[in-house]
Parts: sequence; C-alpha cells; structure tokens
Amino acid sequence: MAANGVPILINKGLGERLAWPIDGGAHFVDRRPLFGSSKTWRGFIAAIPVTGLAAAGVGFPFELGLCIGATAMLGDLFSSFIKRRLGVPASGMALGLDQIPESLFPLLAVRVELGLELIHVAGLVAGFTFLELVVSRILFQLRIREQPY
Repeated sequence: MAANGVPILINKGLGERLAWPIDGGAHFVDRRPLFGSSKTWRGFIAAIPVTGLAAAGVGFPFELGLCIGATAMLGDLFSSFIKRRLGVPASGMALGLDQIPESLFPLLAVRVELGLELIHVAGLVAGFTFLELVVSRILFQLRIREQPY
C-alpha cells in the first residue's frame, strides 16, 4: 500500500512539477505510449525508500521494504504497459490488472524470505485487490485521487 500510495500523494502535492514520464513519451511498435504520462520517475523513485521506511516501521527489514517497493513499481509498470496495449488510457481502470501485478510481483520476490506458500501469496493478492479498491474510493471521496478504481 505504501509503494502504491506514495505516487498518488506526491502527485496531489506537487501536481505536474518534476513529473517526468518514465517512458519519456516513447511509443511501442503499436504506436501507443510505452507506459503513459502518469508513470513518472518522481513516483517510481519516491515509492522505493518510503516503502523501506514503512517496512521498518512495522518491524521488517528496511532492505525488504526496498525490494517490495521496487517490485511493486515494476508490477505497476508492467500493468501500465499491458493496459496501453489494450487501449486503456493513462490512469484508466482495468480491474485486476491495476492491482494484481502491483501485489504479486513483490510477494513473489519476498516469498521465500517471509516463508510464504503460494496459497498465502494468492490470499494476500486477493486481500490487496479488495483493500486497494476500498482505499481508492476513499481517496477519491477525499479528493486525493482524481478518479476511483
């Protein structure tokens, strides 16, 4: 949740300042954006150390949080890449695709270290998906998010 929330909060606070798109405006062979303008270096870079701090705050190693943050952001980029191929616009919703890679990638990355079985990973992904949808609606109602998922 920390990794996914930080880019939203930074966007709310800074708007377009320092919001350099990761893809630099590049397009894939299908002539659609690689990731889209909403995936910025600012959000990607900020999410990693903040997730490390969040992990340390709940008793996990800081380095584990860095790994979770980085792989959550890679999952987010993966889902954005797929969404662009499907014609979903930047910041557009694709139920499941918006939540699953962002939780699955980090859980698979730390599965062994945390002693998680695949059934635990599946349950955590389902729980994250549900919680992400609930929190997204709340953030929209608080006018922190521009649109609910």
